[in-house]
Amino acid sequence: MTVEMREGYEGTGPGAITPDGCAVELYSRLPVGDEPDIIAGAVPAGAHILELGSGVGRMTHALLERGFRITAVDESAEMLERVRGARTICGPIETLDLGETFDVVMLASFLVHAGDVEVRRGMLRACARHVAEGGCVLIQREGEDYHTDLPRERVDPSGFTVRMLSADPVGDGVDSVRAEYVFPDAVWTQTFLARPLTKEEFEEALAEAGLEVDEYLTPDRVWARAVRTA
Repeated sequence: MTVEMREGYEGTGPGAITPDGCAVELYSRLPVGDEPDIIAGAVPAGAHILELGSGVGRMTHALLERGFRITAVDESAEMLERVRGARTICGPIETLDLGETFDVVMLASFLVHAGDVEVRRGMLRACARHVAEGGCVLIQREGEDYHTDLPRERVDPSGFTVRMLSADPVGDGVDSVRAEYVFPDAVWTQTFLARPLTKEEFEEALAEAGLEVDEYLTPDRVWARAVRTA
C-alpha cells in the first residue's frame, strides 16, 4: 500500500511505513517500558483514556490489562490493525473532533515536539477539546539532552540496539532527527522533524491551547499532567 509521507519524514526497513516514517513491524516488536505504570499512577482507576497516536497498541494493551478503557487514535490503518480490545479511530490527531469527552487524553511518543507549529497547535487543541471537565491530559516530552547528547545508543535487554544518530538543524528551530533500530534479523531507520522545547516553551504552548501543567510526573519532567484552564 502506498502512503503519502509527511514532508521531512522518512523510514526504511521491512514492512509498511507510516506517513511519519514509523515502521509497523518495528513498533510491533518494541517492548513497553514503565510508561503504563506512570500513567496508572496519575489518573483514576478505570478511567476512559483517549490515546492519541496509539500506533500498534504497545501502551494500549498494557493499559487495558490495568483495567482502563481505551479509544485509540492513529493516522495509520496498518498500525491500528494490530490493536486489540480497544475502540480504534483512524485519522490525523490535529484535526480530530469526536464530539465527546474523556476522563484522560494522552499525547505520548514526543508528538508535542512536532516540527510544524500548526500541527502541534492542532494536537494540543484536540487534547483540550476532548478532555472532560475535571479530567486531565498526559503529555510525554523529550528529555533535556535529547538533541545534544548524540550520537548515543542503548542495547535493550531483549536483544536489539537503538541508536540516535543525529539531530541536524533545518531552520526555524527544527531539527531533522535520525534514529536506527538494529535487530538480529532486520534494521529499521526513521528520520523525522522535531522541535526542541524548553520547559517554558512547552508550558507556553500548552497555555495557547487552554491547558496548564498540573504536575510533572517524573523527575526528568518527561511526563506531564495538564488540566484545562477554561
